[in-house]
Order: sequence, then C-alpha cells, then structure tokens
Amino acid sequence: MSRSQTQSTTVSSETPSSFQLSSHYTGTGTKEDPFIIDWHEHDYENPKQWTRLRRWLLTLLVSFATWNVSFASSSYSAGLGPLSSDLHTTRILADLGISVYVLGFGLGPLLFAPLSELYGRRNVFLASYTPYLLFHLGGAIGKNIETVIITRFLAGVAGSSPLTNAGGQISDMWSPQDRTLATMIYSLCTFFGPVSGPIVGGFVAESFPHGWRINFWIMFGLSALVVLISFFKLPETYPPLLLKRRARRLQAESGNTKYYSSIHEQLKSTSAREMFLTNLKRPFLFLLTEPTILLTSLYVGIAYATLYAQFVAYPIVYGKHRHFTSGEIGLTFLGIMVGQWIALISSPVQSRYYRKEIRRWGRVVPEKRLHSAMVGAIALPVGMFWFAWTSRPTIPAILSILSGIPFGLGTILIMTTLNAYIMDTYSVYCASALAAIVFVRSILAAAFPLFSSVMFAKLGDEWASSVFAFVAVAGVPVPFLFYRYGGWIRSKSPYALHTEDDDNGAAGHGQGAVTRIEQTQRSSAAGDDEKKGEDEGEKERSRFKQTVSVDRL
Repeated sequence: MSRSQTQSTTVSSETPSSFQLSSHYTGTGTKEDPFIIDWHEHDYENPKQWTRLRRWLLTLLVSFATWNVSFASSSYSAGLGPLSSDLHTTRILADLGISVYVLGFGLGPLLFAPLSELYGRRNVFLASYTPYLLFHLGGAIGKNIETVIITRFLAGVAGSSPLTNAGGQISDMWSPQDRTLATMIYSLCTFFGPVSGPIVGGFVAESFPHGWRINFWIMFGLSALVVLISFFKLPETYPPLLLKRRARRLQAESGNTKYYSSIHEQLKSTSAREMFLTNLKRPFLFLLTEPTILLTSLYVGIAYATLYAQFVAYPIVYGKHRHFTSGEIGLTFLGIMVGQWIALISSPVQSRYYRKEIRRWGRVVPEKRLHSAMVGAIALPVGMFWFAWTSRPTIPAILSILSGIPFGLGTILIMTTLNAYIMDTYSVYCASALAAIVFVRSILAAAFPLFSSVMFAKLGDEWASSVFAFVAVAGVPVPFLFYRYGGWIRSKSPYALHTEDDDNGAAGHGQGAVTRIEQTQRSSAAGDDEKKGEDEGEKERSRFKQTVSVDRL
C-alpha cells in the first residue's frame, strides 16, 4: 500500500469501551507513514465533549484552587500587627510578606506555563501545589521573620500554577461560545480571594491568641483539601498530551505492528528541550512583539495592583484614621466584594450577546467580547475617585465603603473580559499569553504596596488615592482601542487568530477564522493540490495539518 493511501481504523475495535466511535485515520500504519490521531466529531475523550456536569465540576475545582492561592495572599495582612510583636520585627519587614508572595505569582508561571504545554496541566499542577501546601508551615510554626518571608516567597512561586494553568484547562474544556461564564468564575476567584482574605483573617487575628498563626493553618487546610481532591478527581485536559497517549495506547494494543502518531507530533520538529526553552521564552517574546499582550498586561496589572494597594490603604483610612478594629477593617472590603458579585451576575448578558452573534453569523471575532471591559474601564476610576474624596474621617464611613462597588465591578469586568479575549485570540498559546499577563500584573502588585504607605503619609488619603485613579483613567482607552482596531492588530501577528474581516475591527464576524500559521499552511496546501498525481489520501493529511495550531516561534 502506498504512502499516500488512507486506511480505515475503527477506534471501537482497538480501544477501551469508552471509545464506541468509528473514525478514519489518515496514513498507512507503517513506521514511515503512521496513522494520524486527532479528535473525532463525537469523541468523548476530547475535554470539550465531556458532559457539562463534569466540565462544571472541574471548572469549580480549578477556580477554587485559584481562589485559595489568592486568599492566602491577603489573609496574611490581617495579622501583621501581632506578627510583628510576636517575632520582634518591624512593620516594614512584616509588610514584605505580602509583596514577596505576589512577586512569586509573577515568577512561577514563567516556569509552569511552558511545563504544562510539555507535560500536561495535571502533572504540573500537582507537582507545584503539593509543595505550596507545605510552605504554609513556615508561617504556622516559624520562629523568626526570615523564615516567614522566605516561605511566603516560595509559597507564592509554587502556588502560582493555577493562575495560568487553570485558564488553560478552561480553554481546553470549553469552546469560545460556551466559556464566558466559566472564565468569569475563574477570573472572579483571582480577585475575590484577595478581598475575602482580610475579612476572614481580620476576625481570626483578633479573636484568638496568636491568631495570625491560625491564619496560616487555615491556608494549610484549604490547600490540603485542594491537593486531596485534585489527586483523585482532576484529569488531564491538555489535548496534545491526550492525543499522544491515545496514539501510544493504540500502538501498544496492535503489538507494535501498526504505528500511530498524534497530529501534534507530526507537526513538531524540535526536541522536548528545545520546546521547553521556546515556551519559556514565549511570554517575554509576546510582551516584546505582541501589542495586544503588552497593553492587556499593563491594564490588567494596573487594576490588580490597585486592589493590592487597597490592602495598605484601607488599614490607614479605616484603622489609623477611623480607629476600626482588625475585624471591622476586614468588613470594609464587603463593598468591593459586592461589586465583584454584580460583575458575576451580569456575565450572562455578555454571554447571550456573544451567542446571538454566533447564531447570526456562524462565528464572530474576539472583539465582540469587549463590551463588558468597556463598562469596567469606566467603573474602575469612578470607584477610585469616589473612595478618594469620601475617605475623610468627617464623612460617614459607609459612603467610602460603597465606593468599593464600582471599583470591584470594574476590576472584575476588565480582568475577566480581557482574559477571555486573550484566550480566544491566542487559543493554544493561551497559557504562555496568560503567563505574560500574570508576570506583569504580579510585578506591579508586588510594588504598589511597598510605596503606598509612603504616598498616603506624604500626600494624604485623598490625593494618594487619586493618583491610583488617574492611572486607571490612563488605561480607559485600551478596550475601546481593541474593539476598533483589534482585528487589524491580530492580522499582523503570526500567533493570533486571523480572520478575513480583521481590517473591519469588531464589525467583522470572523467566518473562516484561522491563525497566520494555519493560513500559511492552507496556502501551501492549495499549491500542492495543483500538483499532478496527488491523491485523496494526501489531501486529507494536509487538511489535518491545516486545522491545528501548534506552538512555534
């Protein structure tokens, strides 16, 4: 049988009973021309074909894991006073425990994102989250501030994997038209965790002797719960790895008399080491060469860092100037939490609009997601200016607390919408794209608390808060810019989704959307079709290559 011929391979006859499907794989099954394994139309090992219940349970699990690491970033801040006293250290050194933890958030994804694209989401998650669990013991039983700070940094690095890999898992399981709410919940946890931390931590710190250590035990317990559930219930979702495993299984079941290879392996021409180095460099490459990633990183970073600056601002405004207790200071974050929940409740509005566009046009461009981000861009500075000029002790505290509603609404809408936009735009590259965003936002979030207390001391509550508001104003044009010119920007990228309507911005509808790499493959295949003697089997092989995006520089 010639290389170009196609042999029919029935999955149900060669694989476990979970595959009661039939499919025709291209190839002849020889070592030189193996059967090419890809997903089928109704392939229930494809994460996107799992039951909705299973996908939602897994979405909630990875979102809870994300909430947990974010919760630990701020619950620590509620016991800084007693911690400083018990460990005989300064408040400045105690504050450093917040910054180094968030700094770890920025560094970890640079390693975990490329590893997940080589070895899968589950393996990397368990390998990083298990030591994250143990590092909380440094605060729970540590005898000096050095131990606390070092283990806080290591916990931030190890716990950062959900910040990018969870987004990749959601992208693996949900199609673009179905992932709006899932992305909203995942992104909400990134912000909801830091806000809920001071509420819980504040009451624990003031209710128990050495309550700040109990906060670390709470972090330890929540992390242990995540590891336990994930070990037994979290499956692999990364399609290239799943297809590779299927190919190995089919080949083994044939007694190695037939050869199988996944579509991703066929298009891969580099070693694992080269791929790792490539994937390790990609977040920085994106920041340097992709305007969409750079602007999104800076804008999301501003929103995220401003939230962490509030962990310094609120104790000053409500504790130092209004004489609230630790528990009462924690309750002032309820305004922000209410705004975040409003953002979550409103997510079906954007989702329905997106689905309507898909039903109307068949497929739409990613820019159609940006309406919520535009609302958030306005709400964020409104909330900041509101807080700034109602922060005086002579003004009722409830007025400044209510300012957290537009602030919380704005931060969530900006982050969730832009995260979904990046997932749609960069598809299989989304883990690296999200790693770039997490890196920038974490660097900013680590820096803002360090100079915030000095700003409030030098400028006063009103003007110090206004500085953050003016920075937020500078970012307002970003989602509007993407909405109008996002298609044109994507058309210049070899990694981003590319459609025939890109020059029309959000007015386009995205029929025939592909990446530039896919477009090049299609042009090449079109030229090959004109060659004399090419048969139907080779055409089918080309079609496989045309429809898959793989990580490439």
